[in-house]
Amino acid sequence: MRASIARRSVLGVLAAGVALAALIASPMVRAAPGDDPAEREARWQDLAHAVFGDRATQPGDAVIQLDAPIRAEDAALVPMTITLAGAPDGKPVTGMYLIIDDNPSPVAAHFTFGPAADPREIKLRVRINSYTNVHAIAETADGALYQTVKFVKAAGGCSAPMGMTDEEAMKGMGDMRLKFAEGAAPGKASQATLMVRHPNFNGMQMNQVTRFYTPARYIQTISMTTGDQKVFDLASDISLASNPVIGFGLVPRGDVKVAVTDSEKGHWEQTFSGPQLSN
Repeated sequence: MRASIARRSVLGVLAAGVALAALIASPMVRAAPGDDPAEREARWQDLAHAVFGDRATQPGDAVIQLDAPIRAEDAALVPMTITLAGAPDGKPVTGMYLIIDDNPSPVAAHFTFGPAADPREIKLRVRINSYTNVHAIAETADGALYQTVKFVKAAGGCSAPMGMTDEEAMKGMGDMRLKFAEGAAPGKASQATLMVRHPNFNGMQMNQVTRFYTPARYIQTISMTTGDQKVFDLASDISLASNPVIGFGLVPRGDVKVAVTDSEKGHWEQTFSGPQLSN
């Protein structure tokens, strides 16, 4: 419980950096390092300490892999695929962090997996503000942390407008869809895709009509259960792309319930029928 509170505190502190003054004052956000590996590594050490405290992250390409574009086509919709395996000592992976080092709020996603999760592959889309390292970190049952890193060339994703009015972007906010991959069946590890309607305004986007900045309003948590078992809890922040699409694995135990909350106390819940046995 204390670890969960600490992680939420870190996310809150980092999210406060949306305001320009906070960005300038924050000791955890340095000037963009360009292509200097030493500066990138120094900033990563700062971030790792802020998020994980004294727990060390170790190289873990055998445990976790990150597939990300070298140069993003759209900095506001950068696809990420994280592949997870068990730790070398056989302990299962219980959590995963995605950290975009140079974003104003670097912790894009923190998944905590439940007994109904099949966390071998996760897909999501994020905003990237400038050329940056992206770290994916697997956490195992004993608290060990394994990291992998990719350098992504993208710029302006956090301030990119959505190409519509704020009112249009917020229509249907909280609507969800859940799609199972072909062959999904009860009690069988299956892939699924969750789609959530939400603009994920981050406070850095300018309304193209009024020329004022749109107030921040973004998804903070997504919780999923099937039957009476947890699939995952996701703590997120301003780096998650608009209208999130999340691919993940689970072992369906009946209906699937999804609950979403945002930074303005918005709360939405929806229950989906799980896959059925075929004759």
